[in-house]
Amino acid sequence: MRNSLPYTFRSGTGTVATPVSGDARVKLYFAPGACSLAPHIILREAGVRFSLERVDTRAKMTETGADFLAINPKGYVPVLMLDDGEIVTEGIVLQQLIADQNPQANLAPPRGSKERRKLEQWLVFLATEVHKAHIPLFWPGTPESARPLFIAKIGQRYDLIEKTLSDDRAYLTGETFTIADAYLFTLANWAQRVEMDLAKWPYLERYMQRVARRPAVEAAFEAEELKRPA
Repeated sequence: MRNSLPYTFRSGTGTVATPVSGDARVKLYFAPGACSLAPHIILREAGVRFSLERVDTRAKMTETGADFLAINPKGYVPVLMLDDGEIVTEGIVLQQLIADQNPQANLAPPRGSKERRKLEQWLVFLATEVHKAHIPLFWPGTPESARPLFIAKIGQRYDLIEKTLSDDRAYLTGETFTIADAYLFTLANWAQRVEMDLAKWPYLERYMQRVARRPAVEAAFEAEELKRPA
């Protein structure tokens, strides 16, 4: 697959369903505030030209009237359409693709390195232990009596993350912002939706405030019309 993402981003020019910069040939299908926020942030951090197309994940339609199931039969975001028409799905695949094809952004260590293995362990942990644990809380059929159990499980995962951040590192793997930070920020930002108070994890809470101030994150929030984190 050829390098499809070597573009320059001009901050502040993006609006939903229109190119973020110039002649965008990469498109991100997203739902506001969903897990697609992570690759959205990463695209901006990497300086990629791209456009956004909003998806109604319940109706399975995009804002331009396209059948989303024809784009991604799995029916969920994120989806990245490359300039050659290739469709790429699954969040941590998208995240690594963007980072690897834009190494100048320093969003992920080189593949095969010790540092990359550490990053990949965090990505899998976030996907399987944090992201997955939130899903029942968004299901309308989940019994109210079961919610505390799922919230407690997420809290246990935050305990581990809190311990990692307790050495006052700036980001999850050290002093450099990586794709894992975009993912963790996206997931922990759901705390308000599931009625979790991050004040219980002060290092994580300060981390969230720090990441929220990054220009790429601010721009993604504006484009998705999201309320900025407190």
